Amino acid sequence: MALARALLAAVSSVARHSGSKISIAQRGLASSAIVNGVPVEVHNDSGSKRVVVTKSLPGDRWLQYLVNADCRVEVCKHPDIILSNATIKQLLGTKCDGVIGQLTEDWGEELFEALRQAGGKAYSNYAVGYNNVKVHEATQRGIPVGNTPGVLTETTAELAAALTLAAARRVVEADVFMRAGHYKGWLPTLFVGQLLQNKTVGIIGAGRIGAAYARMMVEGHKMNLVYYDPYPNKQLEEYIRLYGELLRHRGEPPVAVRRVETMEEVLQEADVVSLHCNLDASTRHLINAKRLAMMKKDAVLVNAARGPCIDEAALVAHLKANPDFRCGLDVFEDEPAMKPGLADCPNAVIVPHIASASMWTRSGMATLAAANVAGVLSGYPVWNKVDILPFVEKPMSSVPQAAPSIVNAKELGLKLVADA
Repeated sequence: MALARALLAAVSSVARHSGSKISIAQRGLASSAIVNGVPVEVHNDSGSKRVVVTKSLPGDRWLQYLVNADCRVEVCKHPDIILSNATIKQLLGTKCDGVIGQLTEDWGEELFEALRQAGGKAYSNYAVGYNNVKVHEATQRGIPVGNTPGVLTETTAELAAALTLAAARRVVEADVFMRAGHYKGWLPTLFVGQLLQNKTVGIIGAGRIGAAYARMMVEGHKMNLVYYDPYPNKQLEEYIRLYGELLRHRGEPPVAVRRVETMEEVLQEADVVSLHCNLDASTRHLINAKRLAMMKKDAVLVNAARGPCIDEAALVAHLKANPDFRCGLDVFEDEPAMKPGLADCPNAVIVPHIASASMWTRSGMATLAAANVAGVLSGYPVWNKVDILPFVEKPMSSVPQAAPSIVNAKELGLKLVADA
């Protein structure tokens, strides 16, 4: 073991100076240990800073960031899928410089106080959203909080589009039917669904993911777009206007886009409604029994945003009362649990929170989370530019010396990278 640690230290030293890829060596020389009573996988055992990662992460680039920052990395191997606060506190122990945590964990007063007492200087959520994080509790303790924006857009939009098509065309119902051996021959009425071409797609929340989803549905299916957002997305509107002009020049009916003043208008007009809003007090149970009743009887409702945006019990009742109504859900109100009856609704397509589950995105999220922690621990300024791809795609020898995304940078008075 001593020889392995010495070899890993030597390889890590070379990597820090050359920027070469060392992940394979690191993976091969990782050791298993019990730290503070919790099983962990240890990388760069001789690192001077201790960073805890509460779940195994995909890819290797994230580990390079931490090793290059002279961090000893301990990846938790506890068998629980969702770690309790008690287990996380046990893992942190009395000395911990930084943490990469999960959206399933409750990072509030209890955990941030434990991290502060352990000497913690950085936390990053392995997610773009951070409704599981009480940022003000971290700020009060001087702990920067990172997240992972900019790599989930297309992947999440693709999954929302996949749910839309699967629900509209009854793909899952037909798959279950086929696997059960019920198919005896083609019939005119077998699993007849909805054609989306030239219909209307509605989005609630026209940020990056909502806009990407809208473009996919408009371009792919020539759907008109109606959207609700407190702020107009002029770039999206111009994009669809230009696409409409292209269709017109080709002799096809143009598509149209319209921003409406209320979400009720979206619900009433759209054949497909997809949620792309943040979760806060104003959006919890945004879709309730009253608003479900406003939608078309054969509409499709898609949620790849946050589960509590839908009153799930009301949705179950609506699905049962309206068999032609369909939904596609990636997230759930009481995740990982579903409300009683949802699993029994054949007109619901349900998947286990996999909207960001492409290898490029999930490894990119890991890279950004690690770069946040490594950047803070290295004393780097905070990246204040929208484009975070340099952290994900540039050679390690030329990545920006910055923390990619710190959500409480302003509150903590952290130095920002000067605009180019």
